[in-house]
Amino acid sequence: MADHGVRVVARIVARPGKEDELRELLRGLIEPTRKEPGCVTYELLQNKTDPTDFTFVEEWRSDADLDAHLQSPHLQHARSRLPELTAVDPDIRRYTVVG
Repeated sequence: MADHGVRVVARIVARPGKEDELRELLRGLIEPTRKEPGCVTYELLQNKTDPTDFTFVEEWRSDADLDAHLQSPHLQHARSRLPELTAVDPDIRRYTVVG
């Protein structure tokens, strides 16, 4: 099977009333992450019917590239702020393309 890299779906749920603050924090990750080695796609979505629901859809060339991203200073900073802004722990899932 050909190597199709790694896909990530990361769902983050804001505490009620913290949607705007969380959105700005998450939007701040986009530009520096897209400049990282191995980042193919990095998009932030907000649910149209539930404004507390945010999802990153990501594509990385390799697990090593994704692992480096997880240690980046901008992501570490954002992660340190999540407990005050989120209702639950982020749900982060790695996928491999199978078809």
